Amino acid sequence: MYRQGIPSPKIAAEAGVAASTVRYHLHLAFQAEPSIRKEHNRAAGSAPRNSPAGVRNMNDIIAFYTAEGRLPSTHGTSSRERAIGVWLHRRKQDAAQGTLSLIYREGLRGIPGWDRPSTRNADDEARWHQRLAELIAFRAVGNDWPRHKKAETEQERVLGVWLHSQRIKHRRSELNEGKEKLLNTILPGWRTGRKRADRFTRTASTR
Repeated sequence: MYRQGIPSPKIAAEAGVAASTVRYHLHLAFQAEPSIRKEHNRAAGSAPRNSPAGVRNMNDIIAFYTAEGRLPSTHGTSSRERAIGVWLHRRKQDAAQGTLSLIYREGLRGIPGWDRPSTRNADDEARWHQRLAELIAFRAVGNDWPRHKKAETEQERVLGVWLHSQRIKHRRSELNEGKEKLLNTILPGWRTGRKRADRFTRTASTR
């Protein structure tokens, strides 16, 4: 921690030991490796300082968590949520590198797991494969391609929205190549969906 620019009093406070104990161990470390002091000074010179804006961000995050029961997202619905979401992401990086300000560390301590890495990407991947498996099962029992509008069941609507989203991404060249290959292999015809004749037939049969 000392190498990262953190002063000995803060190290003592975070470790829960006497400042004299930290100074004693640092004295021994200096004798064994004199360059430690230079590394500390360089890191301290570049270490982020607490700013009024940073403290305001921290307080807004605490208020947001208290009101919403979750952390702000960098993809949030409001510009303020996105802004404090970005700020929090940077503080997570500081925490992982051991350079987080003590004020921020203490202030955010009341939010369980705030400094854990985000699982958003992993969750999105798991959800994508879950929807794929559900669509395979939906088709396997003889159902036509699900519709995202005028669906007959909630299951059809959910799968229809997901499939419609994959088609849009494909048209925009935004669909992951591996996912496109998987869809083409397991569900050929997913891009075109229901045939127009099938729609006319269905409409006629309901009259």
